[in-house]
This record gives sequence, C-alpha cells and structure tokens, in this order.
Amino acid sequence: MTKPFRVIDTGIRPCREQMAFDQALIEAHKTGAVPDTVRFLQFPPSVLVGRHQAISQELNLPACRAAGVGIGRRITGGGALYLDEGQFGWELVFHKATLGISSLGDLAREICEAAADGLSRLGIAARYRPRNDIEVDGRKISGTGGFFDGDTLFYQGTVLADMDGAKMTSLLNIPAAKLAKHGQTSGAQRVVTLRELFDGKPPPVAEVKQALLEGFAARLGIAPEWGEITAGEEAAARAIFAEEIGTDEFVYGIDDPTRPADVRIGAHTGAGGTVTAHVRLEGPRQDRMREIVITGDFFVTPPRIIADLEAALRGVTAAELAEAVTAFFGASQVGLLTVAPQDFTTAILNAVAGEVQAKADT
Repeated sequence: MTKPFRVIDTGIRPCREQMAFDQALIEAHKTGAVPDTVRFLQFPPSVLVGRHQAISQELNLPACRAAGVGIGRRITGGGALYLDEGQFGWELVFHKATLGISSLGDLAREICEAAADGLSRLGIAARYRPRNDIEVDGRKISGTGGFFDGDTLFYQGTVLADMDGAKMTSLLNIPAAKLAKHGQTSGAQRVVTLRELFDGKPPPVAEVKQALLEGFAARLGIAPEWGEITAGEEAAARAIFAEEIGTDEFVYGIDDPTRPADVRIGAHTGAGGTVTAHVRLEGPRQDRMREIVITGDFFVTPPRIIADLEAALRGVTAAELAEAVTAFFGASQVGLLTVAPQDFTTAILNAVAGEVQAKADT
C-alpha cells in the first residue's frame, strides 16, 4: 500500500528564511499539524555552513560579504555549500514508521538511491555514493543529509542544474586534502551540473522535480500529491527566523575558537568525516577539560547532541575521556550517521596532545 505525501514548493527565498521554514516544517509534522511531506526550495546567491561547522574556517567571509551573498547555517550537519538560482533543494519530512526503516543510515541509503533513480529518469547515470552523495561518473550532482527529531525524519538534498564554479570556489574554503582524495585541484572539478551533462541545454526545473518525485514514488513506495503550504507553517517560520535561525547569533555562534591563547586544536578524519576539537585545559597537570568546542562535517542526530557532549565532558580528565565519551553516547538517544564515539575521543585527545595555539592578532 502506497503512503500519501504532500508536495509543496516554497520557491526562491533568502537562505535564512528557507532554513527557518525547515524547522517550522519539522515542528508542524511532530505535532501532527501537517502530513508526511516532500518540499522543493530555491535560493538567491547564498552560502550555507553545516550545523556544527566553524563558519570562518569554512567560508571566505570577506569575499562572501563583498559579493553580497546570503550567509546562513543549516539545521543539518555536513559541509559548506554555495547555492543560487541554478540549484534547487529537495526535502522529505516524515514519520520514521512510514517506510518501516528505523536506522538513519539505512533510510539515508534508501532515500539517496530513490533520488538517484529519479535523476536517472532524465537519461543520466546517477548513482548513490556513500556516505551522502549522488554522483554521475564520480562527480557530485547532489549532496544530502538529515536527522531524526523524535519520530520525525528530516532529510534533504540539492540538485545542481547550473552553477558558477568560479564563484563557489572563491567563497568556500575547500580543503586541498579533500580535493586530493578525488584527484582534483578545485571545487568546481568535484561537481557536475545538468547543464554540463546535457551539453548546455538542461531539462526544465519542473521536469527535474517531477523525475525526482517519480523516483521517490517508485523506490520508497510513496504517493506524492501536490498540496498547499499552511498558514501555520508560514507563521511558525517567521517566528523561528526572528527568534533563532535568522539571527547572527545562530549563524555566527560557532566560529573559530582558536583566538584565546590557551586553546589547543586537534582533528581526526575517519570514514564518516572530520571531527575537529578545540580544547582549553585546567588543573595542576593541565589535563582536565575546562572547555571543548567540537566542529566538523559529520552528521549526528539530534544536532543539539554535540552541545550536550561538550557540556558533559567539562571537568573530565584526559585519562577518563574515552570512558566518558562512550558512557555519554550509550546513555543518549543518538543517531550517529557517519561517525563513531571513538572519532570524538581521538580528536579531543589529539587536541590535548597538540600545541597551544598562538593568540590571534587583534
């Protein structure tokens, strides 16, 4: 039996407003005010960092401001993105019981394979590549990510119909090591657009969206039907924008924490992404956690769990760290889509063993 999904399109809106609508949609679904939903969205020129990223490490902020692009923070994890009218986003918001799959990793695979099926209906060889990309001949055409909030799953992705690759690389700080893994020297080489794949004549956006819906229907067993955005969703989105997601505090609140003279930094890169730890120590042996800030391009659910982990580790010694991290994740309702507890432990211990960062000039 197919499961009905409402389909909505919020069109082009400033990036922070789109992110606020994400949260409003989740909250409305959790209360039963709206049904399982597929949403499409687009952006004016914008840069978005992942929920846990240090913004000045991921973006060339002076270049972003000079270019006049929107600057926002997603409510999902993952890496930084450049978006404009040449790309569009797709999202699924539904109850975890709808598809009968409880594992976030398994759901991510099923949704990505469904999206790849949809894009392949356009005549291209789109394939899911773990952990969260959809690619054509090894180049990314869609990046994805998501999380559980209670029993509601929020999962989103993008489709690159067209893009200014030079502008993207001028605004994002893309690590050379990340590019080298793919044998490339620039961010533009890492991605591919529908315009390129179709020799300058990409399918209309409406046709691409319809292909995605057909892929979702065929692979996920759902019945997408166009519906209406509710007045309650719009009102909630405006309130969330004003109170949290639209504020500079939310967008810039996770920034480069290496400015204090006594901060140590360490990182660990595993199969699930890079975890970076910024640590201040205290105590006579300088081995007790005074403050920890964790950043990176990993995915965890719910996103607030990272702040909870940082708080739980205050006062813990380096010798106690591994046990404390394991106990924290064992006692928490956490979905680790791409990382393991050991990844956090290793990054923090690497920071403890590292050199104190020099104080930045002011």
